[in-house]
Amino acid sequence: MSDLKNSENFFLLAGPCVIEGEDMALRIAERIVKITDKLNIPYVFKGSYRKANRSRLDSFTGIGDEKALKVLAKVRETFGVPVVTDIHAADEAAMAAEYVDVLQIPAFLCRQTDLLVAAAKTGKIVNIKKGQFLSPGAMRFAADKVVEAGNPQVMLTERGTTFGYQDLIVDYRGIPEMQRFGHPVILDVTHSLQQPNQTSGVTGGMPQLIETVAKAGVAVGVDGLFMETHEDPSVAKSDGANMLKLDLLEDLLVRLVRVRQSIL
Repeated sequence: MSDLKNSENFFLLAGPCVIEGEDMALRIAERIVKITDKLNIPYVFKGSYRKANRSRLDSFTGIGDEKALKVLAKVRETFGVPVVTDIHAADEAAMAAEYVDVLQIPAFLCRQTDLLVAAAKTGKIVNIKKGQFLSPGAMRFAADKVVEAGNPQVMLTERGTTFGYQDLIVDYRGIPEMQRFGHPVILDVTHSLQQPNQTSGVTGGMPQLIETVAKAGVAVGVDGLFMETHEDPSVAKSDGANMLKLDLLEDLLVRLVRVRQSIL
């Protein structure tokens, strides 16, 4: 993980929103690894073993915790890439840490002290998503909880700020502000384009703006990008409305690398 952040390129966290099955996860990982190797982009496979925050009771949450975590471990072993997953409660930290390299704290839980401390004590990298309700400056205190618990390996992720009831907006001033805390800062491109709280109970999104948001993040010097991608977002079991179609990833990354090179 020491080469995750370098001066030549952004790093990428990408994969399906939630693990839907082993074959799907391995297919997506294989394609992304080939692309990122070709473009010299450090890569972390992303997949939630369970989605705890869903709008409706009948929404898909996962294939089973242990089964999904074993899929994440197989991705790591098969392709030699680190993997990241969300945790939702303090007692999940040690369990997930046995299978993954990075523990991710969901945005709605970014101030939960017991969760942050439990993640810190595993010794894994802890990626804290900025709450939609927090200023960038307030994220210093979330990061400090992990560091003060004995773990300096922290990353912070911008994922948009609540704008009215059903929209999010990215304030790009927050990226350099959070970088001043001394931790890598990631832009979660796809979640920043969510349209939450729809009356249907299913979150909407604006995937047509993925390239716009990503280019802007790279232009202001973000350390990493986070994107959820799927072979066919229309049938994805979570967050399909704001996902990037996997077939579009390589061309997008080529353009983003050019943006990165132009600002160095």
